[in-house]
Formats: sequence, C-alpha cells, structure tokens
Amino acid sequence: MITVNLIIEAIAAALNGEFGEEYAVYAEEVKQGLSEPCFFISCINPSDRQLMGNANRHFLAARYYRENRFCIQYFSLDENNGRRESYDKAERLFGCLEEISADGDIIRGTDMNFEYTDGILSFFVSYNFFVYRTREPTVMEKFERDVLNK
Repeated sequence: MITVNLIIEAIAAALNGEFGEEYAVYAEEVKQGLSEPCFFISCINPSDRQLMGNANRHFLAARYYRENRFCIQYFSLDENNGRRESYDKAERLFGCLEEISADGDIIRGTDMNFEYTDGILSFFVSYNFFVYRTREPTVMEKFERDVLNK
C-alpha cells in the first residue's frame, strides 16, 4: 500500500533525477547545518475518507479516498538572484512532479502551484488516490447445535 513516506521517497527520487545530487533533499527537520541549495519535503494535512453509496454498500465500505497535499520548499544559495532562480526551479518542478513512481505505481500530481515568500520558494502538489482495504471476516471459533428428535 502506498504511504506518505513512500510518496516522500518518490518525490525525493524525482527531485534527484531532475536536479542532480548537488541539491540536498530533506524530509526531516534540520536544526543546524542546512546545506544550500536544497529542497525540503513535507506533507500537509493528509486526509482519508470512506466512500459510501446506496448501491452495494458492502463493497464501497472498503474503499477510501486518500488526499495527500505536499509542500516542497526550495532554499536558494544565490541571495542576489534568489527570486529569479526560484522561479526557474518552480518551472522545472511542474514537469518533474507531474508523475512520480511510488512502490511501482505511477501517481499523478494535481493542484500544482507555488509562491515565493521571504526568500523561500514553496511549491505545492497533491497526490490523491483510491485505497481499497480488505477486511478479514469474523469467524466463529466454535458452534454447537442440539437437535431434539420427536
């Protein structure tokens, strides 16, 4: 099953493929020693909702729609041309994050946009998909029956 951590790994792989290894990619907070230029990946408010319908309720009860909104922040090394460089990176992010591969599945990025605030580029993308959870049936351990013959 695809998880938030698998998507973060897939985003990191896409960033590495597009920008190369000279750009560090972080998924955890860095207290000290941030190596710029770099990208920081975080998942914002993921949600999971069960699909319900009138027809075939039993089947739909196991289907969920998972919404995963991500923010990829870019920290530039160039203080003089940070805005210009960030806009260039944003254009490339549109292309490399349109489709990512997570656990062998291709996931399409939607609702992409970006903003540049206080010298940091924040690029937003959603990776939403359906999840089907199988449930094990509840089985009785023992069943006894007494029958009276008359």
